[in-house]
Amino acid sequence: MATEPPYLRIAAELRRRITTGELSPGDRVPSTRRITQEWGVAMATATKALTTLNREGLVRAVPGVGTVVVEQVRERGAATGRPLTRERVIGAAIALADTEGLGALSMRRVATDLGTSTMALYRHVPNKAELIRLMSEAVCGSAPTGPLPQGWRPRLEREARWLWGQYEQHPWLARAMAALTRPMASPNAMRFTERTLSALTGLGLSSDQMLHIHLTVLGFAQGIAMAVELESLAWQDTGMTAEEWMTSNEPRTEAIQTPTAYPVLSTLFDEGGFDLELDTLFEFGLRRVLDGVEVLVEGAH
Repeated sequence: MATEPPYLRIAAELRRRITTGELSPGDRVPSTRRITQEWGVAMATATKALTTLNREGLVRAVPGVGTVVVEQVRERGAATGRPLTRERVIGAAIALADTEGLGALSMRRVATDLGTSTMALYRHVPNKAELIRLMSEAVCGSAPTGPLPQGWRPRLEREARWLWGQYEQHPWLARAMAALTRPMASPNAMRFTERTLSALTGLGLSSDQMLHIHLTVLGFAQGIAMAVELESLAWQDTGMTAEEWMTSNEPRTEAIQTPTAYPVLSTLFDEGGFDLELDTLFEFGLRRVLDGVEVLVEGAH
């Protein structure tokens, strides 16, 4: 009789902990490093175990936290008796994309999660492209709260941080709306554009300059946000956090990164290492972008 692979036995045990309530929704499941210690297996085996649970929809990777039990099992079957509406379709699609990424999104998968047929979805949303547009529109429906700051720079900072917050909450959003040259027809996204341009009025800037500033800030936030999505997907694929992945790749990195080959880079890391935090990178870059805008604004007077 064939022996069950170790990663399946580990996945079965973790699945048991989840289904019995030993691990509750939102609880962090053992990391790959913890699994290697608890079960005495290789890192690759631990990774396969978490990947198996992720594919089953039992766990998901949360950047900065770890792999956690999903908050709720998405509806399967029509037992709830709730009518199918466009809002429910959009909500289910957002929940799926938030958990598994835009690559997992399909009309068939959303229909399965809602316990209905794919044809039933088409009565509310004509195709996947329109569904993604509606999803983007929905998550962009909020706006920054609190009193309006005084001055163009605080106002741009508020808008950029609001956008960054949407990207962090919905990692797929940056890719869904990344086409600067072919933007979506999205009223809510256009309200963000309107708020940004309003912050730049009365500064003596030309219309081209105002639009270029808006697109520069937008493009910068989108670029960093792409890393949020890639990290989320990498976490799902490998079951490892960025720190665990770096640790597993240390031997290869050390073999390549020698002081002779990369003298400046090696010196920088010798000074104490470098911990990349995307929030810190975003804030640093935003300040530098707005420093450049400030030079332009001052020259316009």
